[in-house]
Amino acid sequence: MPDSKLTTPAKPKISRVEVYWHTVTYKTVALYVIVIVAIVGSATYLVFPEATASLARHISDTIARPETGVATISARQARFVNLDGKVQVKKVNSVTWASADYQLTLDKGDLVQTGPEGVARIAFADGTQYTVKGDTLVTVEENLVEHDRASSVGVHISSGQVDLATGTWEVPGSKAEVSFENAVASLQANTRAAVRSDPDTKQQEITVASGSAELNRGSEHMDIGQFEKVTFPTGGQMTKSQVLAPPELVQPLNLQPITVNDPKHDPVHFAWNAVATAKMYEFQISTTAAFNHVVMDKKIASESVEITGLDPGDYFWRVRAIDADAKTSDVSDPFKFILVVHGKEQEMLLEVDSTELNGNVVEVIGRTEPGAALIINGEQVASIQADGHFRHFLPAMIKGSHEIIITGQNRRGGTATKRVEVVIP
Repeated sequence: MPDSKLTTPAKPKISRVEVYWHTVTYKTVALYVIVIVAIVGSATYLVFPEATASLARHISDTIARPETGVATISARQARFVNLDGKVQVKKVNSVTWASADYQLTLDKGDLVQTGPEGVARIAFADGTQYTVKGDTLVTVEENLVEHDRASSVGVHISSGQVDLATGTWEVPGSKAEVSFENAVASLQANTRAAVRSDPDTKQQEITVASGSAELNRGSEHMDIGQFEKVTFPTGGQMTKSQVLAPPELVQPLNLQPITVNDPKHDPVHFAWNAVATAKMYEFQISTTAAFNHVVMDKKIASESVEITGLDPGDYFWRVRAIDADAKTSDVSDPFKFILVVHGKEQEMLLEVDSTELNGNVVEVIGRTEPGAALIINGEQVASIQADGHFRHFLPAMIKGSHEIIITGQNRRGGTATKRVEVVIP
């Protein structure tokens, strides 16, 4: 057997490999990222200063936005859009009363109670607004607002007075109701009415200022038109009567600034249109839109008056007609004016950051000067933060293109106006 040698294959020659590395901490990476972002941000600001500032504010607002803030309110929920004085709420699943605020939403069965000088304005998603006057107790009875379906909203008055106004409804069959005692009033679209229930005198009444309503009590039914009032005692017969039409305000116009040299002595002229059967007018000025802080109340036989003695600032005015039988009309829609000392007018800061669409409800987001007053499409913005930021929900709008007008006045008498176009799909 021939000899055989076992040979092992030669090992491949391996070149020497050297590996080097440098340790980098997370802190160093973060610092590099911050430096790069700062360089890019500075360059962007130099090229596009306004756009960059607006983006920075938007990011800041988004980060700082509280989870329970107004922005989280659903477009289908009822909410407070104006609060003044003492207003309390007892939720349907609670046994305690809590102070009302703008972040609180209202559901079926919730109770709302106002103090002697308290006023609360509640907006429903269908555009209906209920203004709860002082010393009033109401219950949210219905809040059914669904997309492309007839809406149904309503409150019950246990005592006190509620003024309500309906908007333009897209879906036929929609309704807004208010019940008091054992009667139910159902309002048509674009209707304004005042309902009062007094458990002490056991007297009930409803007055329609514009539009029309239907009143039902058991088997009884009554249609109510513009400038008509229905009254009835508890368990008694319903009676309908005509009421005086409220005067139309002429001067000063709504939101008009009035400049005087000496506000304590220079007269301010007010005028309104005559009402045919009126023999006298009640003229009022207040520092609040709800007129729970009246600073002037006069009975006047003419359709104009000169007023002195007001301090510079923001005011609201309105007029009520009184006939020969001492019957009174509803008050006119209040106008706002700003009394300014000559030489102190200045422009004011007003920026609209964005508009957000929630169904057919538009939320306007922006910034103004601290202490300024804003009116958006005729509505006063009730919630302005200490730094001037504001968020405001408008009543529900119909489909199509709309112009939103934001008007502001600061404490120096400066004014500003912004216009924004929105489209409801």
